[in-house]
Amino acid sequence: MSILTTLEDLHAHYGTAGEASLVKEIDYLSPAYRAILEASSFCTLATCGPEGLDCSPRGDDGMVVRIKDDRTLLMPDRRGNNRIDSLRNIVRDPRVSLMFMVPGWNNVLRINGKAVVSVDEDLIAGFEKEGHLPRSVIVVTIGSVYFQCARAIMRAGLWEPENRIAKGDLPSPGAIMQEIKSSFDGKAYDQEWPERAKTSMW
Repeated sequence: MSILTTLEDLHAHYGTAGEASLVKEIDYLSPAYRAILEASSFCTLATCGPEGLDCSPRGDDGMVVRIKDDRTLLMPDRRGNNRIDSLRNIVRDPRVSLMFMVPGWNNVLRINGKAVVSVDEDLIAGFEKEGHLPRSVIVVTIGSVYFQCARAIMRAGLWEPENRIAKGDLPSPGAIMQEIKSSFDGKAYDQEWPERAKTSMW
Protein backbone atom coordinates (compact mmCIF):
# COMPACT_ATOMS: atom_id res chain seq x y z
CA MET A 1 0.00 0.00 0.00
CA SER A 2 1.33 3.44 -1.00
CA ILE A 3 0.36 6.19 1.44
CA LEU A 4 0.79 9.94 1.06
CA THR A 5 2.15 11.32 4.31
CA THR A 6 3.26 14.89 3.52
CA LEU A 7 1.62 17.93 1.98
CA GLU A 8 4.36 18.01 -0.63
CA ASP A 9 3.52 14.46 -1.73
CA LEU A 10 -0.19 15.21 -1.69
CA HIS A 11 0.16 18.35 -3.82
CA ALA A 12 2.48 16.59 -6.23
CA HIS A 13 -0.02 13.77 -6.66
CA TYR A 14 -3.07 15.99 -7.27
CA GLY A 15 -1.55 19.00 -8.97
CA THR A 16 -2.82 22.56 -8.96
CA ALA A 17 -6.44 23.45 -8.23
CA GLY A 18 -8.35 25.02 -11.12
CA GLU A 19 -9.37 28.67 -11.11
CA ALA A 20 -13.08 27.88 -10.73
CA SER A 21 -12.45 25.86 -7.56
CA LEU A 22 -10.71 28.84 -5.95
CA VAL A 23 -12.60 31.91 -7.19
CA LYS A 24 -15.87 30.64 -5.73
CA GLU A 25 -14.62 30.86 -2.11
CA ILE A 26 -15.39 34.11 -0.29
CA ASP A 27 -15.81 35.14 3.36
CA TYR A 28 -19.32 36.58 3.17
CA LEU A 29 -22.73 35.81 1.68
CA SER A 30 -22.99 37.09 -1.86
CA PRO A 31 -26.51 37.55 -3.30
CA ALA A 32 -26.24 34.15 -5.03
CA TYR A 33 -25.09 32.34 -1.89
CA ARG A 34 -27.82 34.07 0.11
CA ALA A 35 -30.45 32.81 -2.37
CA ILE A 36 -29.19 29.24 -1.93
CA LEU A 37 -29.40 29.48 1.86
CA GLU A 38 -32.92 30.85 1.61
CA ALA A 39 -33.92 27.74 -0.37
CA SER A 40 -32.29 25.24 2.00
CA SER A 41 -34.29 23.57 4.77
CA PHE A 42 -31.58 20.99 5.55
CA CYS A 43 -27.89 20.99 6.38
CA THR A 44 -25.28 18.99 8.23
CA LEU A 45 -23.34 20.57 11.08
CA ALA A 46 -19.82 19.28 11.71
CA THR A 47 -18.06 20.08 14.98
CA CYS A 48 -14.94 18.94 16.80
CA GLY A 49 -14.08 18.41 20.45
CA PRO A 50 -11.66 16.58 22.74
CA GLU A 51 -13.49 13.28 22.17
CA GLY A 52 -13.33 13.62 18.38
CA LEU A 53 -15.60 14.77 15.55
CA ASP A 54 -19.36 14.92 15.16
CA CYS A 55 -21.64 15.57 12.20
CA SER A 56 -25.30 16.27 12.93
CA PRO A 57 -28.27 16.62 10.57
CA ARG A 58 -30.27 19.83 10.95
CA GLY A 59 -33.63 20.56 9.39
CA ASP A 60 -36.45 23.04 9.77
CA ASP A 61 -39.77 24.08 8.29
CA GLY A 62 -38.47 26.64 5.80
CA MET A 63 -34.92 27.96 6.09
CA VAL A 64 -32.71 25.80 8.29
CA VAL A 65 -30.72 28.91 9.27
CA ARG A 66 -31.69 32.55 9.56
CA ILE A 67 -29.39 35.11 7.97
CA LYS A 68 -28.57 37.85 10.46
CA ASP A 69 -26.17 39.60 8.08
CA ASP A 70 -23.70 38.72 5.34
CA ARG A 71 -21.30 37.18 7.84
CA THR A 72 -23.60 35.77 10.53
CA LEU A 73 -26.06 32.86 10.60
CA LEU A 74 -28.53 31.85 13.31
CA MET A 75 -29.55 28.20 13.77
CA PRO A 76 -32.17 27.26 16.38
CA ASP A 77 -31.46 24.09 18.33
CA ARG A 78 -34.86 22.41 18.09
CA ARG A 79 -36.06 19.55 20.28
CA GLY A 80 -34.03 16.36 19.98
CA ASN A 81 -32.59 13.53 22.02
CA ASN A 82 -30.58 15.73 24.42
CA ARG A 83 -27.27 14.10 23.48
CA ILE A 84 -26.08 17.67 22.65
CA ASP A 85 -22.95 16.30 20.94
CA SER A 86 -22.65 19.35 18.67
CA LEU A 87 -23.24 21.82 21.49
CA ARG A 88 -20.74 20.15 23.82
CA ASN A 89 -18.16 20.44 21.07
CA ILE A 90 -18.92 24.08 20.23
CA VAL A 91 -18.53 25.34 23.80
CA ARG A 92 -15.03 23.81 23.87
CA ASP A 93 -13.95 24.33 20.25
CA PRO A 94 -15.85 26.95 18.20
CA ARG A 95 -14.85 25.64 14.76
CA VAL A 96 -17.81 24.45 12.69
CA SER A 97 -18.49 23.37 9.14
CA LEU A 98 -21.95 23.31 7.53
CA MET A 99 -23.11 21.70 4.30
CA PHE A 100 -26.45 22.89 2.90
CA MET A 101 -28.52 20.81 0.48
CA VAL A 102 -31.57 21.65 -1.62
CA PRO A 103 -33.60 18.76 -3.09
CA GLY A 104 -33.21 18.73 -6.86
CA TRP A 105 -30.09 20.95 -6.84
CA ASN A 106 -26.97 18.97 -7.67
CA ASN A 107 -24.53 21.27 -5.89
CA VAL A 108 -24.12 21.81 -2.16
CA LEU A 109 -23.20 24.97 -0.29
CA ARG A 110 -20.41 24.77 2.28
CA ILE A 111 -19.74 27.23 5.08
CA ASN A 112 -16.85 27.08 7.52
CA GLY A 113 -16.58 29.35 10.52
CA LYS A 114 -16.85 29.64 14.28
CA ALA A 115 -19.90 29.32 16.48
CA VAL A 116 -21.21 30.09 19.94
CA VAL A 117 -24.27 28.75 21.74
CA SER A 118 -26.62 31.56 22.77
CA VAL A 119 -29.42 31.31 25.33
CA ASP A 120 -30.44 34.95 24.94
CA GLU A 121 -34.17 34.97 25.64
CA ASP A 122 -35.05 37.52 22.97
CA LEU A 123 -33.06 35.64 20.34
CA ILE A 124 -34.67 32.32 21.27
CA ALA A 125 -38.15 33.88 21.26
CA GLY A 126 -37.69 34.83 17.61
CA PHE A 127 -37.66 31.14 16.67
CA GLU A 128 -40.96 30.15 18.33
CA LYS A 129 -42.78 27.42 16.41
CA GLU A 130 -46.27 26.16 17.28
CA GLY A 131 -45.87 27.44 20.82
CA HIS A 132 -42.47 25.81 21.34
CA LEU A 133 -39.08 27.49 21.69
CA PRO A 134 -35.66 26.08 20.83
CA ARG A 135 -33.40 25.42 23.82
CA SER A 136 -30.66 27.62 22.35
CA VAL A 137 -29.51 29.29 19.14
CA ILE A 138 -26.20 28.48 17.44
CA VAL A 139 -24.66 31.72 16.16
CA VAL A 140 -22.22 31.09 13.32
CA THR A 141 -19.66 33.66 12.17
CA ILE A 142 -18.73 32.87 8.58
CA GLY A 143 -15.07 32.29 7.74
CA SER A 144 -15.51 30.93 4.23
CA VAL A 145 -18.40 30.06 1.94
CA TYR A 146 -18.37 28.26 -1.39
CA PHE A 147 -20.38 25.82 -3.45
CA GLN A 148 -19.24 22.27 -4.12
CA CYS A 149 -19.41 21.00 -7.70
CA ALA A 150 -22.20 18.63 -8.69
CA ARG A 151 -20.21 15.46 -9.41
CA ALA A 152 -20.83 13.73 -6.07
CA ILE A 153 -24.62 14.08 -6.13
CA MET A 154 -24.72 13.24 -9.83
CA ARG A 155 -22.66 10.09 -9.26
CA ALA A 156 -24.95 9.07 -6.41
CA GLY A 157 -28.11 9.91 -8.35
CA LEU A 158 -29.30 11.31 -5.04
CA TRP A 159 -32.39 13.10 -6.33
CA GLU A 160 -33.44 10.47 -8.89
CA PRO A 161 -36.88 9.03 -7.98
CA GLU A 162 -35.83 5.50 -8.95
CA ASN A 163 -33.11 5.59 -6.28
CA ARG A 164 -35.50 6.20 -3.40
CA ILE A 165 -35.46 3.45 -0.80
CA ALA A 166 -38.85 1.84 -0.21
CA LYS A 167 -40.23 1.88 3.33
CA GLY A 168 -39.18 -1.32 5.06
CA ASP A 169 -36.12 -1.95 2.88
CA LEU A 170 -33.77 -0.89 5.68
CA PRO A 171 -33.79 -1.81 9.38
CA SER A 172 -36.03 0.40 11.51
CA PRO A 173 -34.61 2.36 14.47
CA GLY A 174 -36.33 -0.06 16.83
CA ALA A 175 -34.82 -3.07 15.08
CA ILE A 176 -31.36 -1.49 15.22
CA MET A 177 -31.56 -0.89 18.97
CA GLN A 178 -33.00 -4.33 19.67
CA GLU A 179 -30.13 -5.87 17.69
CA ILE A 180 -27.69 -4.02 19.97
CA LYS A 181 -29.62 -4.69 23.19
CA SER A 182 -31.86 -7.75 22.97
CA SER A 183 -34.05 -6.69 25.90
CA PHE A 184 -34.98 -3.43 24.13
CA ASP A 185 -38.55 -3.51 22.82
CA GLY A 186 -37.89 -2.38 19.26
CA LYS A 187 -41.38 -3.17 18.00
CA ALA A 188 -43.03 -0.95 20.61
CA TYR A 189 -40.53 1.82 19.93
CA ASP A 190 -41.31 1.80 16.20
CA GLN A 191 -45.08 1.66 16.81
CA GLU A 192 -44.99 4.61 19.23
CA TRP A 193 -42.57 6.75 17.21
CA PRO A 194 -45.01 8.40 14.72
CA GLU A 195 -47.20 9.80 17.50
CA ARG A 196 -44.18 10.75 19.60
CA ALA A 197 -42.67 12.61 16.66
CA LYS A 198 -45.96 14.36 15.95
CA THR A 199 -46.17 15.74 19.48
CA SER A 200 -42.47 16.59 19.90
CA MET A 201 -41.42 18.00 16.52
CA TRP A 202 -40.67 21.50 17.78
